[in-house]
Amino acid sequence: MNQPLIDQIDAVLPQTQCGKCGYSGCRPYAEAIAKGQADINQCPPGGQDGILKIAELLDVPPKPLNTAHGFPSPYKAVAMIDERLCIGCTFCLKACPVDAIAGAAKQMHTVIAAECTGCELCIAPCPMDCIRLIPADENAASTDNLPAAARKQQIADHARTRYQRRQQRLERDKQRAAEKPVKPKTGFAAENTKAIADERKKAMIEAALARAKMIRAQTRTADSPVNPHELS
Repeated sequence: MNQPLIDQIDAVLPQTQCGKCGYSGCRPYAEAIAKGQADINQCPPGGQDGILKIAELLDVPPKPLNTAHGFPSPYKAVAMIDERLCIGCTFCLKACPVDAIAGAAKQMHTVIAAECTGCELCIAPCPMDCIRLIPADENAASTDNLPAAARKQQIADHARTRYQRRQQRLERDKQRAAEKPVKPKTGFAAENTKAIADERKKAMIEAALARAKMIRAQTRTADSPVNPHELS
């Protein structure tokens, strides 16, 4: 495998780790391009500029973006969690490829905006539908006087580092889990424990959904205009 070429391709990818290209991250996509298994125009976040850079690296003609993989965003976006509706299910935590969400089981979660790549991977798993994308405040995030292109590259490099560290952490967790002895539960005790856990989870979700409906109803009432005839 041509590691220098893979490194070069990976260096020009946006490092959103969104998977829209059909691969699990920017590095796997770079590897697939280098091996001739993927086309150069499958990265919506990289847009046409990214396609041109990859084409130059490979000394091939550029192509238009394959919009079957999506469209580039006109602005940098970050995820935002409506914390009133969050039930602490941790699904978004597990989905985030750069560990940009802080929280714990059954506790409110929040997005660390400065670390979010806008990959959208946290949105679909959320059972409360309380995550959405908003435009990033890029001026607030920038504390230096770097040119726009250099700043963009710095952000991509930082996201790559966070992605790599997460992959390493997940591998360590996997190894520890494999090494940890497991005491098997058998018979009625195992079935009873699972049934209790399932009932608790079901009750928690039902209560959270009821709370979410109440909050949304209150929000709609507060936001609705007042009818002057109702005041007379």
